[in-house]
Parts: sequence; structure tokens; C-alpha cells
Amino acid sequence: MALTRPLVLAIAVNVLLVGVLLYSVASPGYASADLKSALHRSPAMRTRMNLGQRPSMIPRDVSQKAFLNNPEMVPDMGKRTLMNNLVLASLVPTVGSLAAPYLYYFYPKSGGGAGGAIQALDALGGPVTTESWFKNHRAKSRDLVQGIKGDPTYLIVNEENTLNSYGLNAVCTHLGCVVPWDGPENKYKCPCHGSQYAADGHVIRGPAPRPLALAHVSDADGKIQLAPWTETDFRTGEKPWWV
Repeated sequence: MALTRPLVLAIAVNVLLVGVLLYSVASPGYASADLKSALHRSPAMRTRMNLGQRPSMIPRDVSQKAFLNNPEMVPDMGKRTLMNNLVLASLVPTVGSLAAPYLYYFYPKSGGGAGGAIQALDALGGPVTTESWFKNHRAKSRDLVQGIKGDPTYLIVNEENTLNSYGLNAVCTHLGCVVPWDGPENKYKCPCHGSQYAADGHVIRGPAPRPLALAHVSDADGKIQLAPWTETDFRTGEKPWWV
């Protein structure tokens, strides 16, 4: 598996921070000021220091006495603070490298194009071209493609055997079912709860509360593209509910 640049950077930063952390743990710490003063007050320790001897360890009674004199005293507090900061700092690149791809997954795809247009896709994820579409679809036909945000969207062929200027999102506005087209009755009929929509997608029977969402349809160099419909909904004369 190829390592991405952010992942390599996160690994490098973590290795560096772990190295600093290990060095901090291995290096000799420095007692607090209260502990130092307690050592100097100890006759045995003063004798060792006067003889030029380095104390190998802090006597237990001296440490306990220093703590009793100042209960808030914490030996090597600076080192502990440093270690805590290093642990927190090491989490930032790790969490960031994991969160970025996760958040990007929910970012809607965009095919570039004017007005945020995207490429219409078939059931297998391949691009839908004008040539391939009209090989299998004639006048007054309606069929589904993958549209904006991956929603199933109806492409409509007019009586003149041309693409309609708008497509219809097939997701029912009641509970999200995919609404099939009933050709003989010339309307969309939801089999789940009985909602019905006219040929242009407006509601003719509930319980669906809103019309089917619109999308612009265009032919860009032989490829069919869909773009968000953000202007007034011509069926209701109001602002689009899906914007």
C-alpha cells in the first residue's frame, strides 16, 4: 500500500515526539526547590556534599520530610508537564491524518463544470454519453442515472427526441423511497405509501409534502452532465426546498 504524504509526515512527527519523550524519561531529573532545601538541611547529605561525594539517591526520610513540609510539592513537576504536553502533541497529527479522509468521504463529489455540474453515471459508475443514451432511449422515455450526491435521477427524452433541460430526483419527499415512473398513467407512483407525482414532479397525491427535486441537464462535449437547480422552482413559484 502506497504511503500518502500526510501519513508519512504524521509518522515522522510521532517518531520524533516519542524519541523526545524517551530521552526525557531516561535523563536525570531535577528535584524541586523544596526538596533541594530539605537535602541541604540534612546533616548526612551536607557531609557527603562537603566531601565531594555525589548522593546516589534521595533518602526516603528526606523525601517524606520535604513532602510533609510542603504537601503541594510534586517532585519533577516540570518533567511531568513536559511529558503530558508531548503526549497531547503527538495525538494531533495522528487524529488529523485519520479525521481528514473520514471527513472528505462526506464531501460531495464535483466534476468541475460550470455551476458545479457533475458527470451523470450509469449503474456501474461509468459516464453516460449522449450517444449511448439515445441508442437505448427514444422519445418520451424516462430512465435513471446516478446524479448529484449519487441520488437516482430521471433523464427525460422529449417528444422531439432530445434531452429535457431538467431532470428529476427520484427520491420520494415523504420517506425517501425511489419513485418509479408509470408510463401508461403518465405519472410517478410511490409503491410504499401511495404518493404520486405529475410528469414534471409536482405532488398530485400525498402523503408526500414536497415536489421532486430538480436538476439542470446539459450536453458537455457528448457527455451528459447534471447541475444543481438553485433558481425559483417553476412548478411552485417558490425557492427550491432542496437548496
